[in-house]
Amino acid sequence: MALCSRVLCLLLLSSFRHVASDRVKVSLPNVVEVRKGDDAIINCSFTIPGQANYTYLHWLYEKNGRVNIYYVGQDRQYAYDTEFKDRIHVADNFTLYISEVTLQDERTFVCQIGAGSAGFGENRTELRVYKSPDPPDITVNEVGILVTDEETPKIARCETKNGHPVPNITWYKNKYPLHQGNKEVNIATTVIKESSGLYTVSSTLHSRLSKDDKDAFFYCEVNYRLPGKDLMMESERVNVTIFYPMENVSLIVESPSRPVTEGDNVGLRCKGDGNPAPEYTFYRVWESEDRKEMEEEIKEARDGLLMFESVRRNASGHYRCRALDLNFVVSLQADTMLSVNYLDPIQMSRESPVELNFGDNTTIVCSTMGSQPSAIQWQWEEQVIAIGPLLNLSSVDYKSGGQYSCVVTMPGVPGLNASKGVTVVVKGQPLVSVSRHLVQVVQNDVLNVTCEAFGYPAPEITWSVNGSVVHKREKHPVSSELSVQVTKELLRSGIKCSATNSLGRGEELITLQEVTVTTRPTITSTGEPVKKRTKACREQGSADCSHHCLHPCNRSPWSRSVLPV
Repeated sequence: MALCSRVLCLLLLSSFRHVASDRVKVSLPNVVEVRKGDDAIINCSFTIPGQANYTYLHWLYEKNGRVNIYYVGQDRQYAYDTEFKDRIHVADNFTLYISEVTLQDERTFVCQIGAGSAGFGENRTELRVYKSPDPPDITVNEVGILVTDEETPKIARCETKNGHPVPNITWYKNKYPLHQGNKEVNIATTVIKESSGLYTVSSTLHSRLSKDDKDAFFYCEVNYRLPGKDLMMESERVNVTIFYPMENVSLIVESPSRPVTEGDNVGLRCKGDGNPAPEYTFYRVWESEDRKEMEEEIKEARDGLLMFESVRRNASGHYRCRALDLNFVVSLQADTMLSVNYLDPIQMSRESPVELNFGDNTTIVCSTMGSQPSAIQWQWEEQVIAIGPLLNLSSVDYKSGGQYSCVVTMPGVPGLNASKGVTVVVKGQPLVSVSRHLVQVVQNDVLNVTCEAFGYPAPEITWSVNGSVVHKREKHPVSSELSVQVTKELLRSGIKCSATNSLGRGEELITLQEVTVTTRPTITSTGEPVKKRTKACREQGSADCSHHCLHPCNRSPWSRSVLPV
């Protein structure tokens, strides 16, 4: 009977505590995250029904049992003698502060509130401590991989140290993640907890590769967490050497110009698509008289490259490269034709200078040889005057003389061209010309006259009168300018311009016509002008005077002007 009463009493007491605990509400965050070495702050708030007040607060942790670490009462508070004693304190709002958090501080903390007759309440939170890992270190397989290996070869190893909690490593190939789970990919991961409590994670990637992976790059990604955020770091990209058999070989022409022309530096490059590179041998190929294919080895090639410095036309022909892959015992060959374009120096049917007599006819032929059809044109003073190899000159005169150019281009080979000039000289006695044969002059004025002469050999110009002479000797024509004062004798004789060379003489006469001078109108005492005009002035009129500037009505009797012709 006494035992029954005791059990009943315990049940009633248990029922009371459950009810009481429901009446005091304690709130804590589910998880508190903090970086190693930082301070942890754990907030504890509570509500008590009615007018009751708290009587005590206990902070404790759960780790292989419960351990009190801090007490707050109505009249006192203190830290229990634990490993936290020197690193914790509780604020007036019951918040727990833990300074310089270590990895070993990671555990469950409990805030318990007692409220006398109102009972007590508690709640718990998880303290999690984080440490960012070191950047990943990746090591690639330096030996290389044979694509014919039956086993899944090692590609690379990735390692990261000093992280907490355990970081995760993911492998990537050309930005695409690789996953364990098929026979092509095998990832082995090792996790080591160091004495410091930090973790070292290493991951080794094994994967089958093919020739298509020769340019692939691999890297690892480390995923980890810090308070409030998930982060990641990537390693550097690495490429693994892959050995695979040769399947194709090519022989290409490398030249600065297309097509190849004489004088270019030309290379014939042989390249097989295997790794390691095969050994290359070059041959010159031709057909014998009995139509059998013949080949001769070329020793000058190096590392798959046969060079022609300033290539000549005799290098044109059939070439062959033979590639031998010793690792996989494969032999392949490739052929190519080398065509060196050229343009021979231009030949002229008549060499410069071509001397012709006045009125002659002639034809000059421009010719050359080249690797392809060419286009020919004749130019004179940079103007095209004929298309084709023939330059026909008929009834030549002095204006026909000069420099002619034959320009040859090869339409099929841009940039390949040549030109050659020829000088045509027209021989003959001088032809003399003056600007005017009749010149109106005023006696005692200074007269300027010009004479030109065409001819070859170049003529010499002389004047029939003495004066100031300026000669101008260009290719064509020869010219001379005479300045002389008009006299009575000059009016009677005129001026004769003569030109001579070894083939003859030519001359022209300039006739002078005198005009009289009128005086300016005089003013009478009444202010009326005296209207006196010369006969010439009345006959020619003011318009003629204004136009020629030679008429005496435009002149004062004392003027002395230079009369140009």
